[in-house]
Amino acid sequence: MAVPKIWRKIPQYYNLIGKSCQKCSEKYFPPRDICPECGAYPLVDFKFSGKGKIETFTIIRSPLSDPEGENLEIYFQKTPYVLAIIKLIEGPKITAEIVDCEMDEVKIEKAVNVVFRKIMEKGKHGVIQYGYKFRLVE
Repeated sequence: MAVPKIWRKIPQYYNLIGKSCQKCSEKYFPPRDICPECGAYPLVDFKFSGKGKIETFTIIRSPLSDPEGENLEIYFQKTPYVLAIIKLIEGPKITAEIVDCEMDEVKIEKAVNVVFRKIMEKGKHGVIQYGYKFRLVE
């Protein structure tokens, strides 16, 4: 299976699809097979709203390193950028980049919504991988 097709078939990459426990109602992202709270299984698919608040954040100023030189053609991210832990309104916490704002606008407890953005691309004409990031709610 080609890389793009594999990437598209993983629902949490594009749609924030996690799992919900039918017994205790806990929600999980990324998905789990067994509920860590009560041990119930199987868990059912759950689509998160993509709404949440910034719990904490940091500004990344150093680019990713590649000591073995294996991925010299992969474009990851230009620095600086904001990386945050987002608490979704349904409960789970996820790590994601904050986009479409100035860095000094990012504050703890600010509301955010999920957006679909490019994560990386391999080379000038290579595979482009997309996924979720978050932006501040106006």
